[in-house]
Amino acid sequence: MTGLVSAERGIGGIALADALPEVVVVVFAAVTHLADPWFLFALLAVGYWFADDRLAGSPRRAGATAIAVVTCAYAAVAVAKAGFAVPRPPGATGPADVPTWLPVLLSGWYEAQVLSDGFGFPSGHATGGAAAYGALALAYDRLWTGRTRVAAAVAIAVAVAVSRVVIEVHYAVDVIAGLLLGAAVVAGALALAGDPRLRPGGDSSGDPTAALDPTPAFVLAAAVSVVAAGVAVAGGHPGEVIEAGIGIATGVGGAVGWLLVDGDEPPVSVGVAVPALAVTGALWVGAYALADSLPVTLVATTVAVVAVVALPAAAREGLDGIRAAV
Repeated sequence: MTGLVSAERGIGGIALADALPEVVVVVFAAVTHLADPWFLFALLAVGYWFADDRLAGSPRRAGATAIAVVTCAYAAVAVAKAGFAVPRPPGATGPADVPTWLPVLLSGWYEAQVLSDGFGFPSGHATGGAAAYGALALAYDRLWTGRTRVAAAVAIAVAVAVSRVVIEVHYAVDVIAGLLLGAAVVAGALALAGDPRLRPGGDSSGDPTAALDPTPAFVLAAAVSVVAAGVAVAGGHPGEVIEAGIGIATGVGGAVGWLLVDGDEPPVSVGVAVPALAVTGALWVGAYALADSLPVTLVATTVAVVAVVALPAAAREGLDGIRAAV
């Protein structure tokens, strides 16, 4: 795929950022957090654990499927970035032009937001944002109206995409491609998971989430990530190999975790979820911090994802055990 997308991909964020007040650019630097991988997976995990029948008829199936959709999206990004291997805009490599009026504590944060390494096409934030918020809008089908959910999802995804251009870490074509890729992944992964609304002739009456099975989507994400790893190795891109490895582990961990879940578990209690989020979050951070050791990263990521997906079943087993003892 190398050479199909030019390194000079049209207008970046330089002209747009220069024309905007600094405070607006800073606001967009914050908006981009809405599609940071850590934020999305935390959001998806919280929804998966806590959602009840006010959000979806089968909230555990809906939540796990949303996680699987986003895992597929990142796998697709890993393949594309390793294959196209084109750089980000010059502004992404620094030095950062930090507003002088920002407090010292925020200067480091801002610099970290507007500097980014790795390849630029397509935008992972735009893809992940479109996939995550699109999947949430379709999976939690009892929240608001369908039009309101979709409108909110589109608004957030577009805002994130614009933010990536404003802070000069992507060209416009990168985020447009990301939005389109994310939308395509939502449709494909939900259809693969058995969503009757996305299958020709399917019956969408009743509870569409009751038919969802995230396992095929998790497996697909792992398989696509294997392809991404191969492309990255062939191209000599070690950073992309790590990203692909995390995708493999996430897909495998999600599929294994779902094997332990019936799909009809009640919401997880806060007392169980808070320590679980702390432990899985620590494992996730450790997976990235120890990225120089691929085996450690794979194991940490797999364990974290298995724990996230299997937690509702583990919590119910623990509760049943306590009731039996009493």
